Amino acid sequence: MFIKNYILFLLTIALLFTSCKKTDSNIVREQNQNKVKYANGFSIYKNKNYYKLIILRGFKSDTQKADYYLFKENEPIPDSLKKKQIIRIPIKKIVVTNTSHIPMLEAINAENTLQGFPNTRYISSVATRDLIKKGSIKDLGNEQAMNLELLLELKPDVLIGFGVDQPSKMYDNILKLGIPVIMNADWMEETPLGRAEWIKLFGILYDKGEKADSIFHSIETNYDNLKKLAQNAVNQPTVMSGSLFQDIWYVPAGKSFLAQMFNDAHADYLWKDSEGNGSLALHIETVFAKAQHADYWIAPGNFTDYKRLTQQHALIKNFNSFEKKQIYSYAFQKNDYGGMTYFESSPLHPDWVLSDLIHIFHPEIAPNATLYYFKKIE
Repeated sequence: MFIKNYILFLLTIALLFTSCKKTDSNIVREQNQNKVKYANGFSIYKNKNYYKLIILRGFKSDTQKADYYLFKENEPIPDSLKKKQIIRIPIKKIVVTNTSHIPMLEAINAENTLQGFPNTRYISSVATRDLIKKGSIKDLGNEQAMNLELLLELKPDVLIGFGVDQPSKMYDNILKLGIPVIMNADWMEETPLGRAEWIKLFGILYDKGEKADSIFHSIETNYDNLKKLAQNAVNQPTVMSGSLFQDIWYVPAGKSFLAQMFNDAHADYLWKDSEGNGSLALHIETVFAKAQHADYWIAPGNFTDYKRLTQQHALIKNFNSFEKKQIYSYAFQKNDYGGMTYFESSPLHPDWVLSDLIHIFHPEIAPNATLYYFKKIE
């Protein structure tokens, strides 16, 4: 009896070990299939019959992740997943809520599936504006209080949400209508390529994963090549950024994507050592003490002329970049309603932004480069 029990004990231990080993290998295999390389706001796992999409953070204060299982139209759903959030792909109708989503739809040729958008007047894209004029895309009103009755009439397969500080009750109400909501937090990414990588989210929703991967790979390659080019520059100019808003000067923090771009363009950003990935709120005297002698002033808010800049504060005309006329703004390209091309398409094209910065800081190594977004204030 003792020998029999001992043998059973050994078999039990062996089975437990085998089971644990199998589970561990499954976890490793799934982790190796994560298709996301730079972004920290979402993950994509490709399984045999479906994609698993994980939104890791939808808002600044939101730490709860959301899982979605994307199955092709006729693919059977296992019993173990039937209570999960299921989305059938390719989706045929979509509503998005931020202009940065528009270029990603256009890049994978899915703009014709866009049914609605809050505040359509802020969209800059010519192609999508044509669809708005034709009535193909409905205006859903304010992004924080969308017309839910109209939204229900549109019956999108998915709504791509956008939020800043905390979860919105509006999105809870949309979920109650039976419309899946996926939060897009590309704006919280700390790296330029992390923001651009959100195109992969749209790729799997339309079952165009390979196309989205190819587009992103081209952006990544171009960005890396430009970064290498910038390292050939002899000089490393000093750079300031931001502008006054209601007596507070907001500058990009040291871990922000714009700060990284300055570094990748071989420039010395004066707040590169500061903490945070958003903005720093400073008094103008603090900014002046640090940046009075900066060689360049990049992205001075929405300003496009020197007169309006000087109206902000008397100290502004004493900055070296002001005196030497080395201020570059992204605010020149905008539609009739104030929607800016920079905010719409630059998240997908950090390589274009980096190209602009290299041309501005180091014209000797990129003399023939075309400026996509920035223009010198004359």
